Amino acid sequence: MGEIELRDPAFLLLALLAPFVFWLARHNPSRIRYSSVAIVEAAPRSLRARLAGLPALLMALAVLLISVALAGPRTPDAETKVSREGIAIMMVLDRSGSMQARDLVQDDYSVDRLSVVKDVVRGFVLGEGESAGEGRPDDTIGLIAFAGYADSLCPLTLDHGNLTTMVNDLEIVSTREEDGTAIGDGLALAVERLRRSDAKSKVVIMLTDGAHNAGVVDPKQAAEVAAASDVKVYCIGAGTQGRAPFPVQDPFTGRTELRLFDVDLDEDTLKMIAETTGGRYFRATDRESLGEVYTEIDALERTKVTEFRYLQYDEHYRSFLLAGLLMVGVAATSKASLFRTLP
Repeated sequence: MGEIELRDPAFLLLALLAPFVFWLARHNPSRIRYSSVAIVEAAPRSLRARLAGLPALLMALAVLLISVALAGPRTPDAETKVSREGIAIMMVLDRSGSMQARDLVQDDYSVDRLSVVKDVVRGFVLGEGESAGEGRPDDTIGLIAFAGYADSLCPLTLDHGNLTTMVNDLEIVSTREEDGTAIGDGLALAVERLRRSDAKSKVVIMLTDGAHNAGVVDPKQAAEVAAASDVKVYCIGAGTQGRAPFPVQDPFTGRTELRLFDVDLDEDTLKMIAETTGGRYFRATDRESLGEVYTEIDALERTKVTEFRYLQYDEHYRSFLLAGLLMVGVAATSKASLFRTLP
């Protein structure tokens, strides 16, 4: 129930007529001449005489009530329906051996690339963390991980708690047979999952730190299929270019130490994929820049919210009108009977 409002408040100006109506109802143009009224004035006044002005007062109040009724007092009863046009997003994350590099957190070589990526992705999905946005509560999000082959770990879902649990459980490949960077396979699998979605906007966010060297699908072919399916791809190249520190276990001492190894990020392929599908390519060399990339993507791909407002009113003029008419009736009846005057 909302606050009372008036449909046509200008009608309240009629209330200014109430004093004139009171005076007019009290005024009696007829006169009877007496030689003296001293005896009448000295006599005690009866209850009828004291209430002689009641009909005039009732007429004045009736004018007030009718003016309020004409103004249309009402209370709004609003019902709002919000339609949210969600986005279907497939997160495609690289879990190849190169994600063990320790270069995304400055002065902290204990955190590998994948750990940083998982933390930023959780912030993107749930809206948690320092660099996170509002989260994606209205979007269906799925997860694909790839190394030497692509694997669909989570279908498109609104259960983001379960999704982030799977992100948390994501691990870097541990065997040489699984290792590699199958960019084409990862993208092709993501497009296939998105083609089954009814969402009007379909997006792939692919992150990798390497170059395509495994799988059966060529990245260019996968990009063309994505474009034909109206799937937009945002590509993120993570990590430093050139040489990066990796943990290596010394076979003689058993101790783990960091050594620099050559890394190869194929930015040309990622740019080609983004351009072909109408997306964008981003470069992230540390945790801060990676968070900024996901924040920018979050701003670029927002859920469309359309609000439909249906407004109905509870009208209250009837009670004011009935009360006003009742007072007019009482005033007229009492004026003609109980408070009738002569001549």
